[in-house]
Amino acid sequence: MARQGAVDPHELQAALGAVAAWLRDEAAAKPDRAAVASAVRLTARTLAALAPGNSVEVRVAPFVAVQCVAGPRHTRGTPPNVYETDARTWLRLAAGLLDPSDAHEARLVSASGHRAREVERWFPLAGLGG
Repeated sequence: MARQGAVDPHELQAALGAVAAWLRDEAAAKPDRAAVASAVRLTARTLAALAPGNSVEVRVAPFVAVQCVAGPRHTRGTPPNVYETDARTWLRLAAGLLDPSDAHEARLVSASGHRAREVERWFPLAGLGG
């Protein structure tokens, strides 16, 4: 699990800025793995700080998994509430470039369990500006 705690907003904006062109246009050059990993981890940590708890697990493989949203704690096996997607989709959701309903309709997100989609109330987590 990723460590939880406050994320420096300037660090978050810089990480998102480094991948912004790719998030806005899939045809743009894909940023290097380290830049994508940093943006994914910082946005996931931001969510965990905004929605502390252990009832939903957010997975963005291969970069991060965090537990968030207040409620019953999950400790073993497959969590009952899992929100899972790829890095680009996650970052587009986190930056407000993709509506969660559109992501589900396009089957870009897997949300299992009756509470999994509760994470969407915190989107966007940050903006890209300009």
